[in-house]
Amino acid sequence: MPVQVIVTEGVLSPEAEKAVFRQLTDLLLELHGLTGNSFMTPNVIGEVVIVPKGRSFSGGEPAEIAIVELKVPSFVLPTQELKDAWVSRGSAIIAEAAQGRLATDRIYANVSYAVDGSWGIGGVAYDNPGLGAAVARAA
Repeated sequence: MPVQVIVTEGVLSPEAEKAVFRQLTDLLLELHGLTGNSFMTPNVIGEVVIVPKGRSFSGGEPAEIAIVELKVPSFVLPTQELKDAWVSRGSAIIAEAAQGRLATDRIYANVSYAVDGSWGIGGVAYDNPGLGAAVARAA
């Protein structure tokens, strides 16, 4: 489940980048009751992308921003309540890690869903039932 954190240079310290990614991983697993799952845990992957100052924008003007993007199969975050929790708690993780260097109205989050059957891990394409079965076997 790729997570990408995109932030303007200077918003997060190198230590905070690592902490943010760990906390977002833990949040995603927690929201699905999969904390410690040996299949899912190593498959929450991603990166922190640092955008040089002056090269990130809001309203067409240079601005410091943070974006949290999540790409997942269609059964992840299936309810509005879970989506709300991902956005609000994920944004709070970024805000806390930024230690006042970023206005909260410059933190953005989104979730993109993959088409069923197009989710691949280790060269294997999983449909929703197959991925669910792999997760369940590892519980």
